Amino acid sequence: MSTKTLKAKCLCKNVSVTAPEVKAHVDSCHCSMCRKWSGGPFLAIDCGTQVNFQGSQYISTYNSSDWAERGFCNNCGTHLFYKLKETKQYIMPAGLFDNLEDAEFTTQIFVEEKPSYYDFANQTKMMTGEEVFAAFNDEA
Repeated sequence: MSTKTLKAKCLCKNVSVTAPEVKAHVDSCHCSMCRKWSGGPFLAIDCGTQVNFQGSQYISTYNSSDWAERGFCNNCGTHLFYKLKETKQYIMPAGLFDNLEDAEFTTQIFVEEKPSYYDFANQTKMMTGEEVFAAFNDEA
């Protein structure tokens, strides 16, 4: 799968992000933690492991599970990343980036936790949490 470089800034512009390994597809997580964190389904993009930040003094992290941490700007609150601890892979909010017009919405995960009050019209791959963890363990 091809990758591209994307750049972004938080709302207050104290944190700048350069992500040179972005996979041009958007995924959605419906787990209760992501929904609580983002206020709805977490629309995310895989930015790989080589993400560069400027203004790191404005980045705070929250150790949200045994396998991941979440980062945000401690000045304006912009959500910056969900980072897998073992692989150092950054999953970042799609809305952080302005130039994703060509990205395709491909996968929804933790579909068994999705509340009944919304559905996406897009035809995507649908994975339960169990399937996500099984796929992650197969890649490790």
